[in-house]
Amino acid sequence: MTAIGHKLICEEHGPTDLVEYAELADESAFEFAMISDHYHPWLASQGESPMVWNVIGAIAHATDDLRLGTAVTCPIIRIHPAIVAQAAATAAAMMPGRFFLGVGAGEQLNEHVLGHRWPEHEVRLEMLDEAIEIIRRLWQGETTSYRGEYYTVENARLFTLPDELPSIPIAADGPNAARFAGEHGDGLVGVSPDSNLIETFEEAGDGDRPKYGEVTVCYDEDETAAVERAHEVWPIEGLPGELMWELATPAHLEQAVQSVTKDGIADLIVCGDDPDAHVAALEEYVDAGYDHVTVHQIGTNQAAFVEFYENEVLPSF
Repeated sequence: MTAIGHKLICEEHGPTDLVEYAELADESAFEFAMISDHYHPWLASQGESPMVWNVIGAIAHATDDLRLGTAVTCPIIRIHPAIVAQAAATAAAMMPGRFFLGVGAGEQLNEHVLGHRWPEHEVRLEMLDEAIEIIRRLWQGETTSYRGEYYTVENARLFTLPDELPSIPIAADGPNAARFAGEHGDGLVGVSPDSNLIETFEEAGDGDRPKYGEVTVCYDEDETAAVERAHEVWPIEGLPGELMWELATPAHLEQAVQSVTKDGIADLIVCGDDPDAHVAALEEYVDAGYDHVTVHQIGTNQAAFVEFYENEVLPSF
């Protein structure tokens, strides 16, 4: 059976709104939620990018049953892995059995802000390997020192730890990252219905581990309005290749999306209120092998989206 979740997008919504949407998800038929971790929005017009760990703390108190994970935190440049270890441990202590730490190799958009060099992907995976090792060592609650190629930790100990440690699924958008996730992760996070990613992930590691996919939709009773909103708020869906990971500022991304048309977005994002179209978009991920699919609804009409999904879409799963 596939679990369907609600995606909380920090690039589109302020912290108080994100907590409200998490409460909606907690009270709904959605089975979990995931939340993005950014320093910048993709585009300045998206307008927001609160610190995710503050928001998670508020969500912990505002919800009772919602299982929540980051999608994804990059623990390699902007934030040292020892600090991520502490933040995630605290979040898990506040949400017993309900928090997981999704990690990935990041985007230059968020990671360049301290002036450090943006390494190539293979180097970032090496850094992520060390970062995950540091996080897991610190989660053992013992005084830890570490001297690796990329990080140093001296006599660090986490005193606040949860009874149940978070799992660490790893994001992948290509075969190298999927193989890395299979070797080092407790699960996979993907944003495309690519069965090859799933196959590579499963071949690289043992055990039945969750596979989290993410689909973007724009529900609205007015399909034209939905297409216009999707094109205005989320034209980055139309960017090819690795541009999203390599461009450094929202201004660069705004230049890149100038060629993305409304028709192009309508072909990529399910817009409107046809339940069959929404179900089909999720089934692409199910057919590819994902057992968890989180849905990113573009716009502020989150309550209407949740009601529509509860009545018209989630029963299919």
